[in-house]
Amino acid sequence: MQEYVIERLGHQGDGIALGPIYAFQMLPGEIVTGEPNGNRLESVRIVTPSSDRVRPPCRHFKTCGGCQMQHASDDFVADWKTEIVEKALAAHGLSADILSIKTSPTKSRRRVVLSARRTKKGATAGFHGRASDVIVEIPDCKLIHPDLLPVIDVAKRLAMVGSSRKGELSVTATLSNAGLDIAVVGGKPLDAPLNILLVQEAENANLARLAWDEEVVVTRFAPEQKFGAAGVVPPPGAFLQATYEGEAALVEAVIEAIGLEAKRGVDLFAGCGTFTFPLAAFFEMHGVEGEREMLASLDRGWRRAQGLKRVTTETRDLFRNPIIAEDLRYDFAVIDPPRAGAEAQTRELAQSTVSRIAFVSCNPVTFARDAEILCNAGFALDWVQVVDQFRWSVHVELAAKFSRR
Repeated sequence: MQEYVIERLGHQGDGIALGPIYAFQMLPGEIVTGEPNGNRLESVRIVTPSSDRVRPPCRHFKTCGGCQMQHASDDFVADWKTEIVEKALAAHGLSADILSIKTSPTKSRRRVVLSARRTKKGATAGFHGRASDVIVEIPDCKLIHPDLLPVIDVAKRLAMVGSSRKGELSVTATLSNAGLDIAVVGGKPLDAPLNILLVQEAENANLARLAWDEEVVVTRFAPEQKFGAAGVVPPPGAFLQATYEGEAALVEAVIEAIGLEAKRGVDLFAGCGTFTFPLAAFFEMHGVEGEREMLASLDRGWRRAQGLKRVTTETRDLFRNPIIAEDLRYDFAVIDPPRAGAEAQTRELAQSTVSRIAFVSCNPVTFARDAEILCNAGFALDWVQVVDQFRWSVHVELAAKFSRR
């Protein structure tokens, strides 16, 4: 059988040999054999393993699709994710001081999305297997915070009462200061009998809040999140950073990028105030977000908080209607776009009088594209802080400082 040498990793974590030939869960430098099927290698056997190969810490790793990199050492994954950022920047002719990566610990995920489905004998809940619609149960998951693990049984119960035999629920569960905050989509239509059953399930599981297809069924306790000095109750299923540690690392980097010599800033793609409120301890802030309900939560949080500077809000689709350069009359900007990046808004920032930008991204490729726009307009990319809060995954997050030359 032909041998292959794994030369590098792709962005999805697959080993790549000359061809290219892709081999799942292989590492650079390994010599392997297998059966080619198109551009993929199947029935792979390792002839010579990498010194970076380790025993996966989770017993679910071989079947679960939630993690991709448990077979690699922590040092290897840290270097690989840093290299992804460096290569993305280099593709646009850029370089920067890359600070040491900050990785969230095991069992730290405070937000998770599970799949749940009825079965002949009951129900199942967990993550999908890799490239599969099969749900793999994960009772010993090494990612999920221990206080969040009860959601697995909750998801099963919700599938029993609210899912058809052929349907599948998507259950978003978030830890809050008051307990589990659950938002479900994909279930049966919410009628009166189902509503009664769901309220009973929420009480039995001691949930803080339960929402069904974006409609709140019951709020037993306000599922508050703490952002800086403010307590915020996000809309059901709203975006939050995946771990407390990852959020803290990003907030720290944003504050470091801005410094304290300013008066007023704008937070673009502000969400519920992850960065707005920590900054409002020092500066007047204007939060801009496309989701009206998230901004309403942000505003309520500010009005109840003590000791913060003035915070104003604006509902605006920054993709279709970016704030033009002439209206960006702020000392600094924070921008945290989705994976697609924020090309249109970045072009306006580049032409504005804003002197400092803290840029947060979950996609090094679109970040590098937007960074080139800023650098071509006279900004310097001073440093990049890589943050790995999706441990053992292929996802990379970062925060960066731009200052006008």
